[in-house]
Amino acid sequence: MDYFKESLNLHKRLKGKIRLTPKMDVRSKEDLSLVYSPGVAGPCMEIHKQPETVYDYTIKGNTVAIITDGSAVLGLGNIGAKASIPVMEGKAMLFKRFAGIDAFPICLDTQDTEKIIETVRLIAPVFGGVNLEDISAPRSFEIETRLQDLGIPVFHDDQHGTAIVVLSALINSCKVLGKNLSDLKVVVNGAGAAGIAITRLLRCVDNSDPNVCIPVKEIVVCDSKGIIHKERDNLNSAKLEILGYTNPKNKKGLLLDAIKGADVFIGVSKGNLLQSQDIRTMAKDSIIFGLANPVPEIMPEEAYKGGAAIVGTGRSDLPNQVNNVLGFPGIFRGALDARAKRITPKMKLEAAYAIARCVENPTREMVIPPTLNEHVAWRVADAVKKAALEDGL
Repeated sequence: MDYFKESLNLHKRLKGKIRLTPKMDVRSKEDLSLVYSPGVAGPCMEIHKQPETVYDYTIKGNTVAIITDGSAVLGLGNIGAKASIPVMEGKAMLFKRFAGIDAFPICLDTQDTEKIIETVRLIAPVFGGVNLEDISAPRSFEIETRLQDLGIPVFHDDQHGTAIVVLSALINSCKVLGKNLSDLKVVVNGAGAAGIAITRLLRCVDNSDPNVCIPVKEIVVCDSKGIIHKERDNLNSAKLEILGYTNPKNKKGLLLDAIKGADVFIGVSKGNLLQSQDIRTMAKDSIIFGLANPVPEIMPEEAYKGGAAIVGTGRSDLPNQVNNVLGFPGIFRGALDARAKRITPKMKLEAAYAIARCVENPTREMVIPPTLNEHVAWRVADAVKKAALEDGL
């Protein structure tokens, strides 16, 4: 099937993939008087007296804003607000399909950090959570950080959603191969939003709970210029920050130098960077997650030819798809149900372990649940809600 062509036909026929639907019909004067004037004054006055009751009387408790500026859309790059709408509509569909959440795409016609932050603050009253999406790094880090005082969860899915699902796949890969997560030598290629978040989560940065935190001790991160090390003078603030807990031996060189002897390669960069002979330089039974879309850093057959034991990609037509849809619906469902004010590191780690547990007997061909598994979101939601309540949120 030509997915591009068929998708164009589908979108043109539907004229968008989502709609708003009322929860009741207005058939009589009594109905009208209840949903609008004069009856609607009742909940308005109650919310005015007790602001927290907005969760009881309005859509706030089940509604998420999907915020983007169109600056880093899928593998398409900076295509702008209008061109990003189909992706955000698709994300809204997935929220509804897997977690029953009403989500709405809000595509901002600005890439100014201050304007984005101000806009999100101004529209926050009607939403129970904010999903930041496809905003380029390093601006995405600042935007998310500065919105943590909003009083509702603000979560950049390209960062944390990707990191959570990667960790889930890595947990089960270790089970299959009889390896310890903490002993792995990991190379992360790509130091944008996803790469930095994966690194932070694998190191359990900002989390000290020994029940859920098993930090990977050795991680080397590469960007387009090569290994990120202490002598480089072209690093942004996010890359400087990760140097505090990565590359302990201060390795230098390019990606091919980094992967020599490594147990794990995680690619969140661009396609066709590695070949089978490169995988042969890695440790025995290596784990390869080439997550660039639509073309991974290395195709599975090429990775297996080089001796890889487990291979995953971001593609739905290949085994072991590492896809954010396994994470974000359940994470927001749990956070909304707990009325959490933010997403904590513990909530993210518990989400990762919940996803991993959805595969009872992991194999090399299945270290992560299928993306259409309807049970995953609800198990994640339960774990996230529990963690939020334990965190006192």
